[in-house]
Amino acid sequence: MVPREPGGLGLGLAPNVALRRHVEALEKATAERVKAVPDRGKLRRFTQFYDAAQSWRRVERIIARVEVGPEGSDTRFIVTNLEGGRAKHLYERLYCARGQAENPIKAWKNHLAADRTSGHEAEANQFRLFLHAGAYWLLWSMRRVMPKGSAWRVMQFDTLRLRLVKLAARVVELKTQIKIHLPSSAPDQAIFAMLLDRLLRLVT
Repeated sequence: MVPREPGGLGLGLAPNVALRRHVEALEKATAERVKAVPDRGKLRRFTQFYDAAQSWRRVERIIARVEVGPEGSDTRFIVTNLEGGRAKHLYERLYCARGQAENPIKAWKNHLAADRTSGHEAEANQFRLFLHAGAYWLLWSMRRVMPKGSAWRVMQFDTLRLRLVKLAARVVELKTQIKIHLPSSAPDQAIFAMLLDRLLRLVT
């Protein structure tokens, strides 16, 4: 969807024929470089130009991100009224950073169902939000203590919950400790043991 009055950073533009004409040469050159060195993985390049939709009041600065990899090409466009700054910096450090800042809100709402405040009493809804905030802190902490560079470090909360929280286990409560016995077929026993050890150190 193209905005009627583009302004500020972070407005994405849907690709169309007019926009793609500006990046055809860059897309072709990028694809050729990837084809020449197939083992390099994805290659990302940037360009900028000025254009305007019929519904816009003026010509605006448009930044294009062209990415080519083994799966093919992917081109994205954003519009901004910022005059300075390199195209790569504006796209990766500002536009993408703003989108990343919204992800924790989505995770809290969608993966933890924090928007379910359907109680008849305000106190009940407030307490429910308090519990959801605690659940968010727990999952965020679980992800934070995971090994750096591993998939666990960036795993979505719903996947993390299904693999490490929603488990079938036998819990034995002793005087000085609690033992959790996982099935021998549990696939993530090693990471589960490491997680319990690191979370304990984080709390204490």
